[in-house]
Amino acid sequence: MTEQPKRQTHAADGITAPLRHTLFRRIWLASLLSNLGLLIQGVGAAWAMTQMTATADKVALVQTALMLPIMLISMPAGAIADMYDRRIVTLISLSIALAGATALTVLAWMQLISPETLLAFCFVVGSGNALFGPAWQSSVSEQVPPETLPSAVALNGISYNIARSFGPAVGGVIVAAAGAVAAFAINAVMYLPLLIVLFLWRRVHEPSRLPREKLSRAMVSGVRYITNSPSIKIVLARTLVMGVIGGAVIALMPLVARDLLHGGAQTYGILLGAFGMGAVIGALTISEWRKRMSGEAAIRACTISMAFAMAAIALGKQPVLTAAALVLAGAVWMAAVALFNIGVQLSAPRWVAGRSLAAFQASISGGIAIGAWGWGHLTDVAGVETALLAASAAMLVSPLLGIWLTMPRIGVRDEDAEVLADPEVKLSLTGRSGPLVVEIEYRVTQDNARAFHNVMQDVQLSRQRNGAYGWSIARDIADPESWTERYHCPTWLDYLRQRNRSTQSERALHQQAIAFHVGPEPVRIRRMLERPFGSVRWKDDTPDRAASEVLPVVATAAGSST
Repeated sequence: MTEQPKRQTHAADGITAPLRHTLFRRIWLASLLSNLGLLIQGVGAAWAMTQMTATADKVALVQTALMLPIMLISMPAGAIADMYDRRIVTLISLSIALAGATALTVLAWMQLISPETLLAFCFVVGSGNALFGPAWQSSVSEQVPPETLPSAVALNGISYNIARSFGPAVGGVIVAAAGAVAAFAINAVMYLPLLIVLFLWRRVHEPSRLPREKLSRAMVSGVRYITNSPSIKIVLARTLVMGVIGGAVIALMPLVARDLLHGGAQTYGILLGAFGMGAVIGALTISEWRKRMSGEAAIRACTISMAFAMAAIALGKQPVLTAAALVLAGAVWMAAVALFNIGVQLSAPRWVAGRSLAAFQASISGGIAIGAWGWGHLTDVAGVETALLAASAAMLVSPLLGIWLTMPRIGVRDEDAEVLADPEVKLSLTGRSGPLVVEIEYRVTQDNARAFHNVMQDVQLSRQRNGAYGWSIARDIADPESWTERYHCPTWLDYLRQRNRSTQSERALHQQAIAFHVGPEPVRIRRMLERPFGSVRWKDDTPDRAASEVLPVVATAAGSST
């Protein structure tokens, strides 16, 4: 009886467990081909740039052009992923990337390509991928059960890095044999299987009973959630630092092949393949990293190992030694990025999952883009070797960030709580009525005052990240046992959203605060319209009209009624 649960848990934790699900397996295989094409195009673009210009900064700008869109449009992309059908969003975004890859192929075939044109269409392809990423990654939880989500995240990383293992080497051969135009054409073709699989996916879309937020408001909601989530803020800050420093390896690899190893396109492809092979190893071992080490210890081990690998790449003059160092660099890079990714996915509830993953993408891609630009300029001044050694030194001291920004402990995903019934309303309200003021009155014994106040600091973050503002907690100076929590929501509709965005752990936190309440009467909750002009009439509305303007009650659930 005791062995069966262990076998089930082990099966769920296994790296191949998500592949047992047909939908995930089909999308994963198609994404593998798409990633393969993207890596082949990357080789073609980087090598084409080295043939058109001798300056290191323009070579490094190829990576910037591919990654910068992710930083620039990630938050709108995340909001779109949360607001609309994620399957439709992925189809549109892949179509944008396909259009960019096709245009680049045609221009290269007609020999009309220039450094500026190359960067422009790399930016278009990057924009399609930027829109695609949040919708694709946040839909993974719809393709597999919750217990296999960490393995599914790792497998998606493996997909990219299997492509990195073989794609660059294949790309080097293709570029050497048929030129960059062939690499661009293959990338365009490789988008088609993923488009077909996603088109055939019969996703069950469950629309919210509440009207969709506007894009600008949805972006604000995402930023508000992240800024009031300490664990996500820490993960994003550490991700950004990792991207800025570690981006030196990715951005300068063409110059390592050309200037340090005196090789050509095939050498560059082999180096990228070594990095990708290491990344596959890192992704395959991610479950062991999570079992044996805390998040902070794992990131510390990854960054220190990355520092030594970068120094070896800078000082090694033999292709074999450089490739071995890149295998190590790829393994620890992938392990760190996967740990960051899993941390964000398991920390964000479903309603804001796309926006949280978009912020993660912005952190890692923005870091790489900024780092590529900076390391490229340093290379122009001091050379490839010096730039890599400087990056190695910076990576070596980066674990000191853990003193102030310690990686949070990540467990299982915090699931959304059940939908609460709408509160009783006797005013004629519309969705735009507001602002709404909520006051919650507690009676707490003086002995529990400090403990209650500490819990309310966490309640504050919970309310604010789900949409409240102007939060305060006050204590009656004439009656020390009387406490009043107060917060605002912009409109009645925003209040209904804020009320039902709480996760199970947040509802438990609210109940923990209520448990401090003493006395014969329950906690008193008042919901007031702050500027009630629209509710003041010369004559009473008919009951039918008032009822029609108040959103209906659809469900009831136990838990906090605030």
